[in-house]
Formats: sequence, structure tokens, C-alpha cells
Amino acid sequence: MTGVGTPRTAPPAVSPLTGEPIKRADAERLAGVLKAIADPARLRLLSLIQSSPEGEASVSDLTAPLGLSQPTVSHHLRILTEAGLLEREKRGVWAYYRLVPSAIAAIADLLTPPRKRATRKTR
Repeated sequence: MTGVGTPRTAPPAVSPLTGEPIKRADAERLAGVLKAIADPARLRLLSLIQSSPEGEASVSDLTAPLGLSQPTVSHHLRILTEAGLLEREKRGVWAYYRLVPSAIAAIADLLTPPRKRATRKTR
């Protein structure tokens, strides 16, 4: 569940690999999402959250494995949440983060050429 007022940047519905030119607005949205995951710490955060037993984690669960301070981890989590890759749920004083599977799948589809995508879905 996304926090109230949290901006979400959904990846465009058109892949730059479909053979059609991507629209400027779609290219800007996709670039924003890719920029959000281009940082190694953010990729590790996505991996740590996904691999946690509950499929979610709080900032305090993530600081030690990353070796980063709480404010730095919170900053990276905010960027990933604003990009639409994570959902944030507040429980008491803690906030828990989980991946948005549809957003991750959309990025994979956008970066998979149509021929490969058709092959992958028939397996």
C-alpha cells in the first residue's frame, strides 16, 4: 500500500524495443524508473526485500546488511517507492516495504524484445 500523496512513476506501456519510436513522455518515465534502480545500493535493497522471509522489510532490517546509515537507507527506499517499485505500509512507528511485482515485471517486459517475450511466455 502506497502512502498518501506518494508520487508513482509507472513504466510506459510501450517498449523501446518494439520497433516503434518511443514517445518522449514514455522515454522520460522509463528513464526515471531505470535511474531509480541504477544505483547498486538500490538494487541490493530490492534484492534484500524480495528475499526476506516475509517478502517485506523495515529500514531497521536493511541498515546492517547494506552497511549504510538509517537516513541513507530511507533515502534510497523513498526513491524506489516514488518510482513505483516498492510499496510502503506504515504500522505504528515502523514502515514496511515490499516489491510491486507488476512494476518489476513491466520493466522486464519493456526490456525484452517482442520475439524473446513471446518465447518466454510459452515455456
